[in-house]
Amino acid sequence: MSEPTSSWVCPPERTEIIENLVSGVDRYNPSNIGILEDYLYHQTRSEEYDCLANLAILKLYQFNSTLYNSDVVIHILIKALTSSPFPDFHLCVSLLDERPSSANADEPDPLPSILPQLQQLYALLQQCRFPAFWILYLSEDYRVLREEYTVESVAFEDSVRKVVVRAVKAAFTRIGVKRLSSYFNLEGSAFETFVSKLGWTIENEVVIVPPNPDNQIRSTVVHETITLPQLVKVITHTARTG
Repeated sequence: MSEPTSSWVCPPERTEIIENLVSGVDRYNPSNIGILEDYLYHQTRSEEYDCLANLAILKLYQFNSTLYNSDVVIHILIKALTSSPFPDFHLCVSLLDERPSSANADEPDPLPSILPQLQQLYALLQQCRFPAFWILYLSEDYRVLREEYTVESVAFEDSVRKVVVRAVKAAFTRIGVKRLSSYFNLEGSAFETFVSKLGWTIENEVVIVPPNPDNQIRSTVVHETITLPQLVKVITHTARTG
């Protein structure tokens, strides 16, 4: 069910300039921070995602506290939020332990208030508590997150639904329309259109999920061949240590 690791290491959309920054020692050069930040904002305006490039930004912030930009950090976390099954979100958070406090009292750092919200949303996604995710995300307490941050991330809600799709494909062959609708936070024609694009069908208020390697129960037989010399070694070792 996971996406190829090679695409995670080197997304096909990554340019040669970014590849050189991410893969070479020059990624620690603070003068390159502007290029990497521009690349992040390109990601937010598209559905592209490059974890290693974004981690390079956070590492530069660790080494150069004067470069720190809380808005950039929040957008990195938002992109990582829906990276399941990869642990990108935890990787990003692990680089925030030594983040500097805001030096401008007129513009306090929003990260201390936004980070716990993102962590709670991430936990709900990991636990497959999808209806609870939507209730929390759409609550008044999360209004700032929605109106000032995720609104700038193109197709953020659809990226959440892709996490749901991966989980449902791995666990179900049939699921009720009402239940799946709450997972997607979609109703009526919007729900039917989304399901249709997945290639799933609806029959008598039940969504039929096509067979795939993860939702089929199959017995697995493992054969192991031991040649005679290996067997003799095992018996000899057992006799000596017995």
